[in-house]
Order: sequence, then structure tokens, then C-alpha cells
Amino acid sequence: MKSLFTTLLRAVVLAAGCSAGAHAQTYQQVWADEFTTGIGPSWVFETGGGGWGNNEKQYYQSANAAVVNGELQITARKQSVGGMPYTSARLKTQGLKQFTYGKVEARIKTPLGQGLWPAFWMLGANINTVSWPYCGEIDVMEQVNADSRCYGTVHWDSNGHAQYGGNVATAPNAYHVYSIEWTPSYIRWFVDGAKYHEINIANGTGGTEEFQKPFFLLLNLAVAGDWPGQTVDESKLPATMSVDYVRVYQLTGGTTPSSSVTLQAESANVNNGMTVEACSEGGQDMGYIDAGDYLVWNNVNFPTSGTYTIEYRVASGASGGTISSDLNAGSIQLGSSALPGTGGWQNWTTVSKTVNVNAGTYNFGVYAQTGGYNLNWVRITKQGSALMAQAAPETTAINAPKTTDASAPTLELYPNPVADKLYFRSEAALLDGEYRVMNAFGQMVATGATSSGALDVAGLPAGVYTLVLVSPGQPAITRRFVK
Repeated sequence: MKSLFTTLLRAVVLAAGCSAGAHAQTYQQVWADEFTTGIGPSWVFETGGGGWGNNEKQYYQSANAAVVNGELQITARKQSVGGMPYTSARLKTQGLKQFTYGKVEARIKTPLGQGLWPAFWMLGANINTVSWPYCGEIDVMEQVNADSRCYGTVHWDSNGHAQYGGNVATAPNAYHVYSIEWTPSYIRWFVDGAKYHEINIANGTGGTEEFQKPFFLLLNLAVAGDWPGQTVDESKLPATMSVDYVRVYQLTGGTTPSSSVTLQAESANVNNGMTVEACSEGGQDMGYIDAGDYLVWNNVNFPTSGTYTIEYRVASGASGGTISSDLNAGSIQLGSSALPGTGGWQNWTTVSKTVNVNAGTYNFGVYAQTGGYNLNWVRITKQGSALMAQAAPETTAINAPKTTDASAPTLELYPNPVADKLYFRSEAALLDGEYRVMNAFGQMVATGATSSGALDVAGLPAGVYTLVLVSPGQPAITRRFVK
């Protein structure tokens, strides 16, 4: 929910459309919270003040949200908490429910008043890895101050913060159904079923690759900020944003629902051992994969029992490797797949496997039986689905090779994970050069002489790093460590 009108409008990705039209698509509901008896388990509260990136004046706390008569009520109050003059609430499904494509809607009644900023919106599930705006943002509904106009906007990175938005007048002091329809080709905004805005995102037009990945949902009522301004009409407080329901649907064709979901590697809920790196197909992939590394995505839904296709988007500069899948921490094994060498760490290919899965929601994991490859995404598709997401195009771009020679010099790191000082031990020849520390985005964050055999990492933020040792006449050698 970043401030509008303060950054670049990317007209290059315009796709006009302000009139309602007929819809050939059919949607099947895959998740909802009706707030019948309480707030469902898929929501978590964010807590704190400090402006939230927009110079807002509220302190978010769970006490400002409650279910009353079958609807969620988020209430902003004049109340000093945590050094902020107002309180409110902000809920999100991060780490619990995330979606790629579909129809997302909520029936909401918003308060009006100077300084009020209600919103129903979405953020890329990889925000903790890449930060905003690189994760992307989809604002399903925002209103500001005493204006009943609804704003629908997307934010993303295109060599800087880019955004594109539209708006439409709505009847004040009334419930409205705010929704988007999101496919690999477009995002469309609706109020009460009438379309008022659209953006073309096909093939990452205008740098919009972020919108081909999972997003989670947010609901909040902010007080003041860069967009509404810092003046608050306290006569309107307490003010309540009422949410009747939130629902998510999957697109279907005919009578067969699509159940294809693409799990971006860098958006996994759990990452053990893999390193995020830039991907030639856009966005990021997981690299430096060793035997025993694994990823886990929480709450992956298999809507019906039957046969599914699991696709792995992989690249290998060596001879490939072996990957396997499982459900619920290995309690259900889905088998392994051999991955070929592709001739480059960014030469991508797709490897498929057919499995049988009973309907249900699982924690889905992939496990590196052997290393020697990169992973961009995993796609799970119910066989017979009418809507099949297309694999990303092949590319021949190549990035720096990894050290895979078994005769390469040894390098030991300890302790790992590390808090303050990291020690390394290697052959004498390697202790005559320099070390470089690379973060998850491939940026060098530290360098120095290797002769000390140690480096101070106390000032680095928590994350996964790569230590590179470089000496004259010797091949560079790399090892990962966790701070």
C-alpha cells in the first residue's frame, strides 16, 4: 500500500478498459474467509508503528480487529500506543495462503474522513527475499480521505519504482464488492462486477515479471501518511472498515477446473542450503545447490484426487543431478527425477514427472538428492486441466560457472551458521589471496586478505552468503554460510 502519485507512471504497459464486459471465464472458489464466527487461521496480525514506509501515524495491533455479527471490523482509534497517536489493525496471509492468478474479491464497507486510508491489497510472497518494490504489489482497493473513489493499482520494479493505476467513483457509505481477475496476460479491476481498469502483463511487458509469481493478501486501515496527508479529522474517529468476506477463485474452462500452480523457488517458505541469485528468465532462481539442500512451500492445495504433472525448471553447467518431491516433511514420497546437464547455469529446460496424489492441502517439498544444478520454479498441474500455464522460453544466457571439480582446493568454514566471526581453513596456496563475500543478490558486501583466516561478519544482516577465495594461479573456490 505505497503512496500513489509520488513515483513513475509507466504508460508503456497501458491496456485501456473502463467499461464492463461479458466474461467467458468461469471461476471455482479455492479459498475464503467468511468471518462467520471469527477470524480464520490463514490470517496473521502485523504489529508496530514507525510509519510503515508511508509516514503513517497509526500503531497496528490485533486489539483493533474483531468479528462482529459475521463480519470483520478493523477500527482506527485516537489512542497513543508505541509512540504513535492512533491505533488500527493490519492482517495478512503471508506464509499461510498465497496465490498465483485467479479472481480475488472482498465485500467491504469503507469509512470516509480526512486522514483515513483503507485498503485490500496483495504483495509478492518473496518480499522478505527481494524487498519492495521488487516483489510486486497489487492494490485491489484503496480509498483515501473523504473521497469515495476506489483506486486499483500495481507497483513493481522497472529500473526503479514503477506503478500504473486507475480509479472509479463509488457510492459512499455502502458495501461494495472489490475484485481483480489476474491471469498470465492481464490484471483487471472491478467494483460490483463492473470493470474499470486493466493492465497488460503478458511476457513481462514493461518489466512486470513480478506478477507471474505467488502473492499473499492484506487488509488494513491506515491513519495519515504520504498519500492522505498528515492532517486527521479526529471527529471521524473511531472509524471502522467492515469486511463481509474475502474469497479467492481459480479460473476454469468448461467444467474442468484448472489446478496448475507455479511455485517460484525463491518464494519457498523454507530454504535449507540454497542461494538466491539473479535469473536470466527474469526474477530469481535458487543456485549453489548441494546434496541434502531442500525447499518447502506451505499449504499447497491439490483440489482433487488423481494424476498430477510436476515440472522442474532447471539449468546445469555440469552433468545435471537428481531431485525428488515429497509432501508433509517426507511422509508422502512422490519420487525422484534425473536432471540433465544443459550446458550453462542459465540454460533452462523443463523436466516433468507424473505422480498420483489424494485431494488435500499439503506442505510440498523438493529435495536435492545430488547437487549440480539451479532451480527456477516448480509447476504442479492436474492432468486434464483446461488451463495449462506455459513454460518460460528457453534461453542461452550463461552466468559465471561454479566450481565442480572434485580436485579443487578444500575450504572449511566454522561456525556455520555464524553470529560474529567466521573462520575458514584451506590449503596454504589459497591463503595468499583475497576473500570476497557475496550476498543473495550476487552483490559483494565485504572483501579482504585471506591471510588472517577469519572475517568479521557481525555487521551483516541475517541471510545466506557466499564466501569466495581468490588466489593467483588458483581456481576460485566458494562456500555458503548463514548469518
